[in-house]
Amino acid sequence: MRAVITGQIGMDKKQYCDQTAAFAGQQGETVQVYHVGDRMYQEARDVRPGRILDLPWSRLNSLRRAAFKDIIAEAKGHQHILVNTHGTFRWRHGLFSAFDFDQIAKLEPDVFICLVDNIEVVHHNLHRDHDTDASLKDCMVWREEEILATELMAQALHKPFFILSKGRHAPTIRTLFRLICRSQMRTVYPSFPMSHVVDMPDVLAEIDAFRAALAEHFITFDPGDVDEKLLLDRAIAAAREGKDHIDVVPHSFGGSRSAPPIRVSVRQVLDIAGDVDGQIYMRDFKLIDQSDMIVSYIPELPNPKGGPGIPGLSSGVERELQHAFEHTKEVYVVWKPQKAPSPFITETATKIFTSTADALAHFEAKGMFAEKNLFGN
Repeated sequence: MRAVITGQIGMDKKQYCDQTAAFAGQQGETVQVYHVGDRMYQEARDVRPGRILDLPWSRLNSLRRAAFKDIIAEAKGHQHILVNTHGTFRWRHGLFSAFDFDQIAKLEPDVFICLVDNIEVVHHNLHRDHDTDASLKDCMVWREEEILATELMAQALHKPFFILSKGRHAPTIRTLFRLICRSQMRTVYPSFPMSHVVDMPDVLAEIDAFRAALAEHFITFDPGDVDEKLLLDRAIAAAREGKDHIDVVPHSFGGSRSAPPIRVSVRQVLDIAGDVDGQIYMRDFKLIDQSDMIVSYIPELPNPKGGPGIPGLSSGVERELQHAFEHTKEVYVVWKPQKAPSPFITETATKIFTSTADALAHFEAKGMFAEKNLFGN
Protein backbone atom coordinates (compact mmCIF):
# COMPACT_ATOMS: atom_id res chain seq x y z
CA MET A 1 0.00 0.00 0.00
CA ARG A 2 1.31 3.43 -0.97
CA ALA A 3 -0.04 5.96 1.53
CA VAL A 4 0.12 9.75 1.71
CA ILE A 5 -0.39 11.14 5.21
CA THR A 6 -1.07 14.82 5.83
CA GLY A 7 -1.76 16.94 8.87
CA GLN A 8 -1.19 20.47 10.08
CA ILE A 9 2.08 21.58 11.66
CA GLY A 10 2.16 20.85 15.38
CA MET A 11 1.17 17.19 15.10
CA ASP A 12 4.64 15.66 15.77
CA LYS A 13 3.70 13.62 12.72
CA LYS A 14 7.28 12.63 11.87
CA GLN A 15 7.72 10.73 15.12
CA TYR A 16 4.28 9.13 14.71
CA CYS A 17 5.15 7.87 11.22
CA ASP A 18 8.53 6.54 12.33
CA GLN A 19 6.91 4.72 15.24
CA THR A 20 4.41 3.18 12.82
CA ALA A 21 7.23 1.91 10.63
CA ALA A 22 8.94 0.44 13.70
CA PHE A 23 5.68 -1.28 14.71
CA ALA A 24 5.35 -2.65 11.18
CA GLY A 25 8.83 -4.14 11.50
CA GLN A 26 7.71 -5.96 14.64
CA GLN A 27 4.90 -7.50 12.57
CA GLY A 28 7.30 -8.69 9.87
CA GLU A 29 6.47 -5.88 7.44
CA THR A 30 8.59 -3.10 5.95
CA VAL A 31 7.09 0.38 5.60
CA GLN A 32 9.41 2.85 3.91
CA VAL A 33 8.78 6.35 5.30
CA TYR A 34 9.57 9.54 3.40
CA HIS A 35 9.42 12.89 5.20
CA VAL A 36 8.97 15.63 2.61
CA GLY A 37 9.93 18.35 5.11
CA ASP A 38 13.24 16.68 5.95
CA ARG A 39 14.02 16.29 2.26
CA MET A 40 13.37 19.98 1.71
CA TYR A 41 15.74 20.95 4.50
CA GLN A 42 18.38 18.67 3.01
CA GLU A 43 18.00 20.59 -0.24
CA ALA A 44 18.24 23.93 1.60
CA ARG A 45 21.09 23.58 4.06
CA ASP A 46 21.30 27.34 4.48
CA VAL A 47 17.83 27.48 6.10
CA ARG A 48 17.65 27.30 9.88
CA PRO A 49 15.32 24.69 11.44
CA GLY A 50 11.73 25.88 11.72
CA ARG A 51 12.17 28.71 9.21
CA ILE A 52 11.59 27.04 5.85
CA LEU A 53 8.03 28.38 5.53
CA ASP A 54 9.42 31.92 5.68
CA LEU A 55 11.13 31.43 2.31
CA PRO A 56 9.68 33.07 -0.81
CA TRP A 57 7.02 30.98 -2.51
CA SER A 58 9.14 30.43 -5.59
CA ARG A 59 12.02 28.84 -3.67
CA LEU A 60 9.66 26.90 -1.39
CA ASN A 61 7.93 25.36 -4.41
CA SER A 62 11.28 24.49 -6.04
CA LEU A 63 12.47 22.76 -2.88
CA ARG A 64 9.26 20.78 -2.56
CA ARG A 65 9.35 19.66 -6.19
CA ALA A 66 12.98 18.55 -5.85
CA ALA A 67 12.16 16.59 -2.69
CA PHE A 68 9.13 14.93 -4.26
CA LYS A 69 11.05 14.05 -7.42
CA ASP A 70 13.59 12.11 -5.36
CA ILE A 71 10.88 10.38 -3.33
CA ILE A 72 9.02 9.26 -6.46
CA ALA A 73 12.20 7.73 -7.83
CA GLU A 74 13.23 6.05 -4.56
CA ALA A 75 9.75 4.67 -3.82
CA LYS A 76 9.73 2.44 -6.88
CA GLY A 77 9.91 -1.22 -5.95
CA HIS A 78 8.75 -0.79 -2.34
CA GLN A 79 5.53 -2.61 -1.44
CA HIS A 80 4.53 -0.33 1.46
CA ILE A 81 5.44 3.35 1.57
CA LEU A 82 4.29 6.24 3.75
CA VAL A 83 4.85 9.78 2.48
CA ASN A 84 4.60 12.36 5.26
CA THR A 85 3.61 15.75 3.85
CA HIS A 86 0.98 18.47 4.11
CA GLY A 87 -2.06 19.47 2.12
CA THR A 88 -1.96 23.17 2.97
CA PHE A 89 0.04 25.76 4.86
CA ARG A 90 -1.47 28.68 6.76
CA TRP A 91 1.50 30.92 7.37
CA ARG A 92 2.72 34.47 6.94
CA HIS A 93 2.13 34.12 3.20
CA GLY A 94 -1.52 33.38 3.98
CA LEU A 95 -3.11 30.10 2.91
CA PHE A 96 -1.31 28.18 0.19
CA SER A 97 -1.07 24.68 -1.22
CA ALA A 98 1.63 22.31 0.04
CA PHE A 99 1.58 19.88 -2.87
CA ASP A 100 1.87 19.70 -6.64
CA PHE A 101 -0.87 17.55 -8.11
CA ASP A 102 1.20 16.28 -11.02
CA GLN A 103 3.78 14.85 -8.62
CA ILE A 104 1.13 13.37 -6.33
CA ALA A 105 -0.28 11.57 -9.37
CA LYS A 106 3.18 10.28 -10.38
CA LEU A 107 3.64 8.86 -6.88
CA GLU A 108 0.56 6.66 -7.58
CA PRO A 109 -0.72 6.53 -3.98
CA ASP A 110 -3.36 3.99 -2.98
CA VAL A 111 -4.77 5.86 0.01
CA PHE A 112 -4.81 9.34 1.56
CA ILE A 113 -4.89 9.86 5.32
CA CYS A 114 -5.28 13.13 7.25
CA LEU A 115 -4.02 12.95 10.83
CA VAL A 116 -5.72 15.08 13.50
CA ASP A 117 -5.12 15.72 17.19
CA ASN A 118 -6.56 17.77 20.03
CA ILE A 119 -6.25 21.41 19.07
CA GLU A 120 -4.66 22.63 22.32
CA VAL A 121 -1.83 20.11 21.80
CA VAL A 122 -1.35 21.21 18.17
CA HIS A 123 -1.34 24.86 19.26
CA HIS A 124 1.20 24.20 22.01
CA ASN A 125 3.54 22.24 19.72
CA LEU A 126 3.27 24.86 16.99
CA HIS A 127 4.39 27.62 19.38
CA ARG A 128 7.06 25.35 20.87
CA ASP A 129 8.74 24.78 17.51
CA HIS A 130 7.99 27.94 15.54
CA ASP A 131 7.90 31.71 15.90
CA THR A 132 4.20 32.33 15.33
CA ASP A 133 1.23 34.15 16.83
CA ALA A 134 -1.36 31.59 15.64
CA SER A 135 -4.40 31.32 17.90
CA LEU A 136 -6.51 28.27 18.71
CA LYS A 137 -8.99 29.60 16.14
CA ASP A 138 -6.26 29.68 13.48
CA CYS A 139 -5.36 26.08 14.25
CA MET A 140 -9.01 24.99 14.04
CA VAL A 141 -9.40 26.63 10.64
CA TRP A 142 -6.13 25.13 9.41
CA ARG A 143 -7.30 21.66 10.43
CA GLU A 144 -10.48 22.02 8.37
CA GLU A 145 -8.46 23.22 5.39
CA GLU A 146 -6.01 20.31 5.73
CA ILE A 147 -8.82 17.76 5.83
CA LEU A 148 -10.53 19.31 2.81
CA ALA A 149 -7.37 19.58 0.71
CA THR A 150 -6.42 15.96 1.42
CA GLU A 151 -9.92 14.73 0.64
CA LEU A 152 -9.90 16.62 -2.66
CA MET A 153 -6.58 15.00 -3.61
CA ALA A 154 -8.09 11.60 -2.91
CA GLN A 155 -11.25 12.37 -4.89
CA ALA A 156 -9.26 13.64 -7.87
CA LEU A 157 -7.33 10.35 -8.02
CA HIS A 158 -10.38 8.21 -7.10
CA LYS A 159 -8.64 6.82 -4.02
CA PRO A 160 -9.87 6.15 -0.47
CA PHE A 161 -9.58 8.93 2.10
CA PHE A 162 -9.49 8.55 5.86
CA ILE A 163 -9.42 10.93 8.80
CA LEU A 164 -7.31 9.38 11.54
CA SER A 165 -7.08 10.73 15.08
CA LYS A 166 -3.62 10.50 16.57
CA GLY A 167 -5.07 9.20 19.83
CA ARG A 168 -5.05 10.75 23.27
CA HIS A 169 -4.74 7.77 25.58
CA ALA A 170 -2.85 5.43 23.26
CA PRO A 171 -1.43 6.48 19.89
CA THR A 172 -3.26 4.93 16.94
CA ILE A 173 -0.06 3.51 15.46
CA ARG A 174 -1.67 0.10 15.04
CA THR A 175 -4.53 1.67 13.12
CA LEU A 176 -2.20 3.41 10.67
CA PHE A 177 -0.19 0.20 10.27
CA ARG A 178 -3.37 -1.71 9.44
CA LEU A 179 -4.54 0.90 6.92
CA ILE A 180 -1.23 0.46 5.09
CA CYS A 181 -0.42 -3.23 5.54
CA ARG A 182 -3.74 -4.85 6.50
CA SER A 183 -6.17 -2.95 4.32
CA GLN A 184 -8.44 -5.99 3.90
CA MET A 185 -9.56 -5.69 7.51
CA ARG A 186 -13.04 -4.34 8.22
CA THR A 187 -13.35 -0.74 9.38
CA VAL A 188 -15.59 0.07 12.36
CA TYR A 189 -16.90 3.22 14.03
CA PRO A 190 -17.35 2.57 17.78
CA SER A 191 -20.30 4.62 19.08
CA PHE A 192 -20.90 5.31 22.77
CA PRO A 193 -22.04 8.10 25.11
CA MET A 194 -19.26 10.48 26.10
CA SER A 195 -19.88 13.82 27.77
CA HIS A 196 -22.65 12.83 30.18
CA VAL A 197 -20.84 9.76 31.58
CA VAL A 198 -17.50 11.44 32.39
CA ASP A 199 -18.23 11.27 36.13
CA MET A 200 -19.24 7.59 36.08
CA PRO A 201 -16.02 5.54 36.41
CA ASP A 202 -17.78 2.16 36.28
CA VAL A 203 -19.60 3.06 33.07
CA LEU A 204 -16.42 4.51 31.57
CA ALA A 205 -14.62 1.25 32.34
CA GLU A 206 -17.36 -0.68 30.49
CA ILE A 207 -17.06 1.62 27.50
CA ASP A 208 -13.25 1.43 27.46
CA ALA A 209 -13.42 -2.37 27.49
CA PHE A 210 -15.86 -2.25 24.56
CA ARG A 211 -13.58 0.09 22.60
CA ALA A 212 -10.52 -2.05 23.27
CA ALA A 213 -12.31 -5.24 22.20
CA LEU A 214 -13.33 -3.77 18.86
CA ALA A 215 -9.85 -2.33 18.27
CA GLU A 216 -8.37 -5.79 18.75
CA HIS A 217 -10.21 -7.24 15.77
CA PHE A 218 -11.00 -4.31 13.45
CA ILE A 219 -9.60 -1.07 12.09
CA THR A 220 -11.45 1.34 14.35
CA PHE A 221 -12.01 5.07 13.96
CA ASP A 222 -12.73 6.05 17.55
CA PRO A 223 -14.46 9.42 18.14
CA GLY A 224 -13.02 9.49 21.66
CA ASP A 225 -9.48 9.91 20.34
CA VAL A 226 -10.11 13.66 20.04
CA ASP A 227 -11.87 15.07 23.11
CA GLU A 228 -12.06 18.84 22.63
CA LYS A 229 -15.60 18.92 24.03
CA LEU A 230 -14.08 18.20 27.44
CA LEU A 231 -11.67 21.10 26.92
CA LEU A 232 -14.60 23.40 26.14
CA ASP A 233 -16.56 22.23 29.18
CA ARG A 234 -13.56 22.94 31.40
CA ALA A 235 -13.11 26.40 29.89
CA ILE A 236 -16.78 27.27 30.46
CA ALA A 237 -16.50 26.18 34.10
CA ALA A 238 -13.27 28.16 34.52
CA ALA A 239 -14.88 31.29 33.04
CA ARG A 240 -17.68 31.05 35.59
CA GLU A 241 -15.03 30.98 38.31
CA GLY A 242 -13.29 34.04 36.85
CA LYS A 243 -10.17 32.16 35.74
CA ASP A 244 -8.11 33.28 32.74
CA HIS A 245 -6.35 29.98 32.07
CA ILE A 246 -6.74 26.24 32.51
CA ASP A 247 -3.97 23.68 32.71
CA VAL A 248 -4.31 20.63 30.49
CA VAL A 249 -2.11 17.58 31.04
CA PRO A 250 -1.57 16.02 27.60
CA HIS A 251 -0.81 12.38 27.11
CA SER A 252 2.66 12.40 25.61
CA PHE A 253 3.58 10.16 22.69
CA GLY A 254 3.40 6.54 23.75
CA GLY A 255 0.65 7.04 26.34
CA SER A 256 2.82 8.43 29.16
CA ARG A 257 1.04 10.65 31.68
CA SER A 258 4.25 12.42 32.71
CA ALA A 259 4.08 15.25 30.17
CA PRO A 260 4.06 18.74 31.72
CA PRO A 261 0.72 20.59 31.68
CA ILE A 262 -0.20 22.96 28.89
CA ARG A 263 -1.55 26.37 29.92
CA VAL A 264 -4.52 27.23 27.71
CA SER A 265 -6.29 30.59 27.48
CA VAL A 266 -9.92 30.36 28.57
CA ARG A 267 -10.86 33.20 26.23
CA GLN A 268 -9.29 31.46 23.23
CA VAL A 269 -11.15 28.23 24.03
CA LEU A 270 -14.45 30.08 24.33
CA ASP A 271 -13.71 31.76 20.99
CA ILE A 272 -13.69 28.34 19.28
CA ALA A 273 -16.83 26.98 20.97
CA GLY A 274 -18.77 26.96 17.70
CA ASP A 275 -15.83 25.42 15.84
CA VAL A 276 -15.50 22.62 18.40
CA ASP A 277 -19.15 21.64 18.10
CA GLY A 278 -19.22 22.04 14.33
CA GLN A 279 -16.07 20.02 13.75
CA ILE A 280 -17.21 17.23 16.08
CA TYR A 281 -20.44 17.02 14.08
CA MET A 282 -18.60 16.99 10.76
CA ARG A 283 -15.73 14.73 11.78
CA ASP A 284 -17.80 12.03 13.49
CA PHE A 285 -20.11 11.70 10.50
CA LYS A 286 -17.08 11.45 8.20
CA LEU A 287 -15.65 8.73 10.45
CA ILE A 288 -18.91 6.82 10.05
CA ASP A 289 -18.89 7.34 6.29
CA GLN A 290 -15.36 5.92 5.99
CA SER A 291 -16.28 2.83 8.05
CA ASP A 292 -17.88 -0.44 6.94
CA MET A 293 -20.09 -0.59 10.01
CA ILE A 294 -21.01 1.08 13.28
CA VAL A 295 -21.11 -0.74 16.61
CA SER A 296 -22.82 1.19 19.40
CA TYR A 297 -22.56 0.46 23.13
CA ILE A 298 -25.54 1.58 25.21
CA PRO A 299 -24.80 1.22 28.95
CA GLU A 300 -27.34 1.21 31.76
CA LEU A 301 -27.05 4.33 33.91
CA PRO A 302 -28.16 4.79 37.52
CA ASN A 303 -31.68 6.17 37.87
CA PRO A 304 -31.50 9.43 39.88
CA LYS A 305 -35.05 8.76 41.08
CA GLY A 306 -34.17 5.24 42.20
CA GLY A 307 -35.49 2.01 40.79
CA PRO A 308 -34.40 0.35 37.51
CA GLY A 309 -31.52 1.84 35.58
CA ILE A 310 -32.04 3.98 32.49
CA PRO A 311 -30.53 3.61 29.00
CA GLY A 312 -27.38 5.69 28.45
CA LEU A 313 -28.54 6.74 25.01
CA SER A 314 -27.26 10.21 24.20
CA SER A 315 -28.62 12.38 21.41
CA GLY A 316 -25.23 12.09 19.69
CA VAL A 317 -25.37 8.28 19.67
CA GLU A 318 -28.95 8.33 18.36
CA ARG A 319 -27.94 10.68 15.55
CA GLU A 320 -24.92 8.52 14.69
CA LEU A 321 -27.05 5.39 14.47
CA GLN A 322 -29.56 7.14 12.23
CA HIS A 323 -26.82 8.56 9.99
CA ALA A 324 -25.21 5.14 9.62
CA PHE A 325 -28.55 3.50 8.79
CA GLU A 326 -29.42 6.16 6.20
CA HIS A 327 -26.01 5.66 4.57
CA THR A 328 -26.58 1.89 4.32
CA LYS A 329 -23.92 0.92 6.84
CA GLU A 330 -24.23 -2.23 8.93
CA VAL A 331 -25.59 -1.11 12.31
CA TYR A 332 -24.95 -3.19 15.43
CA VAL A 333 -25.98 -2.29 18.97
CA VAL A 334 -24.82 -3.68 22.30
CA TRP A 335 -27.82 -2.91 24.55
CA LYS A 336 -27.08 -3.31 28.27
CA PRO A 337 -30.18 -1.76 29.95
CA GLN A 338 -32.96 -3.99 31.25
CA LYS A 339 -35.49 -1.70 29.60
CA ALA A 340 -36.17 -2.80 26.02
CA PRO A 341 -34.90 -0.57 23.20
CA SER A 342 -37.35 1.64 21.32
CA PRO A 343 -38.44 1.01 17.71
CA PHE A 344 -36.03 3.76 16.66
CA ILE A 345 -33.27 1.34 17.70
CA THR A 346 -34.78 -1.99 16.73
CA GLU A 347 -35.96 -0.85 13.30
CA THR A 348 -32.60 0.58 12.24
CA ALA A 349 -30.20 -1.97 13.78
CA THR A 350 -28.86 -4.88 11.74
CA LYS A 351 -28.64 -6.85 14.99
CA ILE A 352 -28.85 -6.12 18.74
CA PHE A 353 -26.74 -7.89 21.37
CA THR A 354 -26.88 -7.99 25.16
CA SER A 355 -23.10 -7.98 25.65
CA THR A 356 -19.87 -7.15 23.87
CA ALA A 357 -18.89 -10.83 24.07
CA ASP A 358 -22.06 -11.84 22.20
CA ALA A 359 -21.35 -9.23 19.52
CA LEU A 360 -17.78 -10.43 19.07
CA ALA A 361 -18.92 -14.05 18.86
CA HIS A 362 -21.38 -13.09 16.10
CA PHE A 363 -18.73 -11.16 14.18
CA GLU A 364 -16.33 -14.07 14.41
CA ALA A 365 -18.99 -16.55 13.27
CA LYS A 366 -19.71 -14.33 10.27
CA GLY A 367 -16.03 -14.33 9.31
CA MET A 368 -15.51 -10.64 10.04
CA PHE A 369 -12.33 -11.11 12.04
CA ALA A 370 -8.98 -10.98 10.31
CA GLU A 371 -7.22 -14.31 10.19
CA LYS A 372 -4.18 -14.22 12.48
CA ASN A 373 -1.96 -15.97 9.98
CA LEU A 374 -2.85 -13.35 7.36
CA PHE A 375 -3.10 -10.14 9.32
CA GLY A 376 -1.13 -10.64 12.51
CA ASN A 377 -1.54 -7.67 14.87
